[in-house]
Amino acid sequence: MGLLLVLLQLLAACASSPQTSRSPVNPLNVKVSGSVNRDFTQAVAYLEGERYPEAIELLQSVVEREQRLSAPYVNLGIAYYRTGDEKHAEESFLEALRAAPLDPVASNELGVLYRRQGRFDEAKATYAKSLQLHPDNPPLIKNLGILCDLYLRDASCALAQFEQYLKVRPNDAKVSIWVTDLKRRVN
Repeated sequence: MGLLLVLLQLLAACASSPQTSRSPVNPLNVKVSGSVNRDFTQAVAYLEGERYPEAIELLQSVVEREQRLSAPYVNLGIAYYRTGDEKHAEESFLEALRAAPLDPVASNELGVLYRRQGRFDEAKATYAKSLQLHPDNPPLIKNLGILCDLYLRDASCALAQFEQYLKVRPNDAKVSIWVTDLKRRVN
């Protein structure tokens, strides 16, 4: 994952509307201490450098001190996943969704994890639920299409997702080819 995507996850956490079980938290009003911000930035550098054990240790410290935003949990889940610890990866993605229900980045990562584990119904439900609030989110749309096509063998579902995806990303030549193939298979 490139540095840009990891930083986008941070921005997504700031742009989403995290909620606790009691009331919504406006992330723009969340004051994060300088040490949390510094440690999060260092953890992102560790992730980018594929130094996953260091990233995990630092992100665990960050989430102990700051539990209101989803980005540290998402990055922690990514680090766990890359070390092969799918159990802790899933727990981290679920914590991200606790902090920011239906955060599209956390939902996408969780859906991909479920798909890779063969938990296709859970993956589909995760994507679909998040798409209700984020209907134009390209990664969610595309990954649901991939799930429908390759894993669920549902060409109609895949076609609908990829056509929606092309409305958001019309210049994606690869997905355009997939749509042509799916149209041939559906007919």
